Amino acid sequence: MRSVAEKRESREAVCRKLDEMGISYEMIEHEAAYTVEDMDRVGFDEKTTVCKNLFVRDQKKKATQWLVVLLKDKRADLDSLAEQLGTKHLSFASADRLKKYLGLARGEVTPLGVLNDAAHEVIVVFDKDLIGRERLGVHPNDNSATLLLSFEDIRRFVERNGNSVQYVHLHDEQR
Repeated sequence: MRSVAEKRESREAVCRKLDEMGISYEMIEHEAAYTVEDMDRVGFDEKTTVCKNLFVRDQKKKATQWLVVLLKDKRADLDSLAEQLGTKHLSFASADRLKKYLGLARGEVTPLGVLNDAAHEVIVVFDKDLIGRERLGVHPNDNSATLLLSFEDIRRFVERNGNSVQYVHLHDEQR
């Protein structure tokens, strides 16, 4: 777990970068939300789409990490995801890897975490169903707030940081 001060500092760094880039956003503060279920309890309006974020790695190629961003109601079948990413041995990354590469703790994962990836080692993977969405909810490196941003602005933030972007198609949770 990161301290309140570390979370606050990280959140402020994200907001400064968004401001520098001329990206407008809305911030909603709430109780710390560690899961999608916690985010559901926040009570966002129907125009807001909350994202689920997964930090995964290739078990064989130790230097490959992906941050997968998808709609909260989608499931991440690791076998299908691995195939689309061109690997065979995908697993969830450890809390230590999350801290090392994105400077975050579990429950704080967000595409904006790439701000802490100075070496640009994490590949950000977006589910294609996010494209064109205008109000995506993601944490600002602090799970006690949610920023509302367009998909295009999140993608631009990631690319401006120097991280690679890939796209996949993930299935709905009901399947």
